[in-house]
Amino acid sequence: MVNKVPILVASLVVGVPLAIYISFLGLVSIPYIQRNFLYAHKVHSLWWRDINEPEQWGFAKNQVTPFHLTTADGHTLYAWHILPLSVYAEHEAKLSSQPNGLASDITATENFRLLRDDPSAKLIITFHGNAAQLTQGFRPAHYHSLTSAPSPYHVLAIDYRGFGLSTGTPTEAGLVLDAEAAVHWAVRTAGVPPSRIALVGHSLGTAVASAASELLTRHAAAPGWDFAGVVLVAGFSSLPEMLSGYAIAGWVPVLRPLACCWPWLLRVVMGRVVDRWDSAGRWRETVRAVRARGGRLRLSLVHARNDWDIPCHEDDKLFRAAVEGLVGGDGVVAVGERFEAEKRRRMVVRGKDSFVATWREGDVVIRQELFPHGGHNSILTYTPVLLAVMRCFGQDDESAI
Repeated sequence: MVNKVPILVASLVVGVPLAIYISFLGLVSIPYIQRNFLYAHKVHSLWWRDINEPEQWGFAKNQVTPFHLTTADGHTLYAWHILPLSVYAEHEAKLSSQPNGLASDITATENFRLLRDDPSAKLIITFHGNAAQLTQGFRPAHYHSLTSAPSPYHVLAIDYRGFGLSTGTPTEAGLVLDAEAAVHWAVRTAGVPPSRIALVGHSLGTAVASAASELLTRHAAAPGWDFAGVVLVAGFSSLPEMLSGYAIAGWVPVLRPLACCWPWLLRVVMGRVVDRWDSAGRWRETVRAVRARGGRLRLSLVHARNDWDIPCHEDDKLFRAAVEGLVGGDGVVAVGERFEAEKRRRMVVRGKDSFVATWREGDVVIRQELFPHGGHNSILTYTPVLLAVMRCFGQDDESAI
């Protein structure tokens, strides 16, 4: 008689994980569940910290002004305006004597006046990654790195709809409106021209910054709507493209088994991704539009080699798409090997797992930097990111680009 126990055990060992995996695929194809999984906006730490007290994260008293801004479709976004420490030090007595907490009218604060009335003020609008709120984990350290003395930069940080204390539910279209609202507040309310504004996005925030750049660069009512620059840290080409090869912590595959065994099923699953975040396509069109009107663009891509959340080769796809928009139908881009050869010619190797590749045509500069350290999150506080911001505002070595 055949012993059926080993067969049964083997069936359970294979069948149970397979059933769980198939159930997972079915669940994440439901838009509501998919968006909760992608944005993770309900995972937060608001229950044990009051984010209206920024001093908890090491800021000086009233260096940060929490306030609300309103989107075009009527949602309320929670935001921080952070003064550069150099500016704060000059006006500490007056600033520290103001009431603490959420500002009901930010335009009535001394902090706002210092931004609005300074004709040389530079503003960084930051777009954070998924999960939690603008004070989570490494994010305050990122703000400190941008505003610490002698940095001259103001920072505007927002929580997207559905995140933190902001109203609504996140969707791709909604987050684009949120980014647009932040930029319009900076330009129309605070009076800072786009030429003195840099956008900095991290992870999911790189997709938000890319969408905002395309929308505002291509469709602005007045010509010449050019930001000082855009810095994308740990970016990705598109959500389906990134997910198709995604592995948790760099080694637990999520959808790779489908690519190997059932490519048709992978196409079905990718077809059900509701928020696609096609940053590569957006940069191709944005750069093309800027080039066509003779505009100015400084685009910097920064990625850590040891990023186990979003692999650094995603940056290669973003860089190539942006260059395609810049050079149009030139043969060097049309043929893969020729593009790679030209990229290597323009590349400066700085060591193992470290390089800078720069493509410049006229007043458009596209720069990709691979840094050997920093992982997915800590890279935000590392020097390459601050240097990329400085280049946006012209603080660079022209001979290096």
